[in-house]
Amino acid sequence: MVSSFSQAFPPAPTFTEKNVRNLSGATFIVTGAASGVGYELAKILYSKGGNIYVAARSPDKVNRAIKSIQDGTPESRGQLHPLILDLSDFPSIKKAANQFLERESRLDVLVHNAGLMTPPAGSVNKTGHDLEMATNCLGPFILNQLLEPLMVRTAQQGGTSRPDGVRIVWVSSMLTALVPAGGIQFDEKSGSPRVLKNAMNNYMQTKVGNLFLASEEAKRVGKDGVLSLSIIMGLLFKPPLFGAYSELFAALSPDVTSKNNGDFIIPWGRFGDLPEQLENGLKSKAEGGTGVAGQFWSWCVRETQEYV
Repeated sequence: MVSSFSQAFPPAPTFTEKNVRNLSGATFIVTGAASGVGYELAKILYSKGGNIYVAARSPDKVNRAIKSIQDGTPESRGQLHPLILDLSDFPSIKKAANQFLERESRLDVLVHNAGLMTPPAGSVNKTGHDLEMATNCLGPFILNQLLEPLMVRTAQQGGTSRPDGVRIVWVSSMLTALVPAGGIQFDEKSGSPRVLKNAMNNYMQTKVGNLFLASEEAKRVGKDGVLSLSIIMGLLFKPPLFGAYSELFAALSPDVTSKNNGDFIIPWGRFGDLPEQLENGLKSKAEGGTGVAGQFWSWCVRETQEYV
């Protein structure tokens, strides 16, 4: 297993913008791309001629981000488009997805970059779900389900002009500390994840959820040529660009192939290992695991079925 120290203090990235070929004709969605890591990733993709959808809640912030990227990369022949959605507001996700589907006939890479960390205790969304779980897991799950058929069609058409080029990237976290026992703790009566009292435990539970969704999605779409991976996008002491390199590796590196479907990527573009309890969670009970990932997927299906 790669040590926690190595994850926190990784070696220099080996896959950067210098390694990215021309992306003309490829379409990308990056959520949370109005600032931070998502912004840096969108800037790289645009600089290489990609067709990028900058997805975030605030139209003003999205438009400012697009102008900033365009001003900083005047030589690019790429395209930038706003995609306004609030991942905690489930109906807004379907509206945004429909707008995208009306405009585009392909989607090569979907990066679930946006997330929420430790809002005030007791925060919920409009449907009464824990706000972190809604924003970090249920919202991305809805968006993913709505766009999955297009990604499958894109893979069949030769996404990003090479095998294994159509990919879904789910942003998780460093999963060696503050993770609740079992990864996700379910309430026995409701069958829903508990809202944990410790703020960081509750947040980390949603990051395990991203790991589980990436793995379960890989099982479902791998046969159709779509790869689904989870990553740690970045840690302390480095600017957002380095987090973007982790996402860039998962999204575009030729070192990622079908044999890596469902894998966990660590900074700044390496294949990582998981703690034993999470490896067990990824396996069904029939496979000798706990089946928690499958249980979480089923819960997401149940909670979001009216929005997909």
